[in-house]
Amino acid sequence: MATFFGEVVSAYSRAVEEDEEDVDNENEEDQQIRKEIEQKREVYVSWCPEVTQSITNSPDKTLQCSDFVIAVGPNAAGFLSACILNSGNWVAVGSVSLWNERSKDSSRQPGCVIYRQRDFPKVLICQCTCYIAEDQLFQWTEKVFACIQQRGLSVMVLSDCSMAEYKTPDSLFSSGTPFLRALKTSRYGSQPACLLLEQPNIVTGLAAAVLSHCQVCRIPAVLYQCYSDIINPDSVTMETYKPALSCLSKLIKLDTCLSTDILRKLVPVNEAQSNLYT
Repeated sequence: MATFFGEVVSAYSRAVEEDEEDVDNENEEDQQIRKEIEQKREVYVSWCPEVTQSITNSPDKTLQCSDFVIAVGPNAAGFLSACILNSGNWVAVGSVSLWNERSKDSSRQPGCVIYRQRDFPKVLICQCTCYIAEDQLFQWTEKVFACIQQRGLSVMVLSDCSMAEYKTPDSLFSSGTPFLRALKTSRYGSQPACLLLEQPNIVTGLAAAVLSHCQVCRIPAVLYQCYSDIINPDSVTMETYKPALSCLSKLIKLDTCLSTDILRKLVPVNEAQSNLYT
């Protein structure tokens, strides 16, 4: 769990000891079933042949990377597509595939795609639009970051979040929605491009798992989380990430300016239907 200032909070529970006792009391059939479930929920990271060869030939068996940008959610992923990936200088070099109860079908799909710029291959971008279960978060962070060189690495996370999860004693009508809040690790020395996340708010999901991993491994990282009352891809919500452009422009050269037209192309248009008649 990540708090508002990026601290890693460890929670102790008696359920841990009870689960260990249940595992000891399992018979052979139960152990086999549990093992099959764990295997089915395994997280797999795959790379293209070129990257695989680079990792194999490196002394520490990792991929050299200076900056790693992770987009979690449809609006965050759409924002990166509009302002960066739309330039055409990026190529997909890896993917993260997994399965859980909220997957669209029974097959294992690559819900997270990793891109690399042709001209500056030390910058990686990961778009994650699938749901990652709580028991798969640790696997995701461990396996993805195990492939990336952590020396000199900087991480940026863009994340979608429902307005219902935002806690404040003030009225939200005065600030307007959607809006952006930042969260950083202790190693991140720059000033975030928006206000820091206020107490008692916390971050959950993959964004929290990545930030907690960076805090433990002493990797500079910053999270920009957008709070919106619209859960589907929306051009207005995507534009809320614009303050992050100032940080992204320091990493890579943006070939095109972020425009509303580009964002609208990424938003599916649904015909309005009347509910007056059935």
